[in-house]
Amino acid sequence: MTKPKMKMEVPLQVREFAKKSVDQAERAISTFIESASKSVALVPGPMTDIAKQTLEITEKNLKVSFEHARKLMQAKDINEVMSLQSEFLRTQFAVATDPLKKLGSESAAKDASNEKPELI
Repeated sequence: MTKPKMKMEVPLQVREFAKKSVDQAERAISTFIESASKSVALVPGPMTDIAKQTLEITEKNLKVSFEHARKLMQAKDINEVMSLQSEFLRTQFAVATDPLKKLGSESAAKDASNEKPELI
């Protein structure tokens, strides 16, 4: 015996309002990130690279989040919502860990280039 799927009936007007809201929020956040990136570029310093990387990670994270919100608005049933949520969490984990992997590999490469060969 299979369980019936729970249908989610969301009125078209609600979906359209949600889409407009997500679009507006995305534009506002994009403008903020763009301004922050310009500000970081104007003030060179020892933390500039870290600030740039942080903004890049944040921007990727936000893009994935907005895309997730759009997909959720189109979900037809609870199973699709759960699937989308699982996919979103996997993507968020990748976005969060990729910079750490890069940092680790860059650090290892730097350490290797600074090692002096042993003389026998």
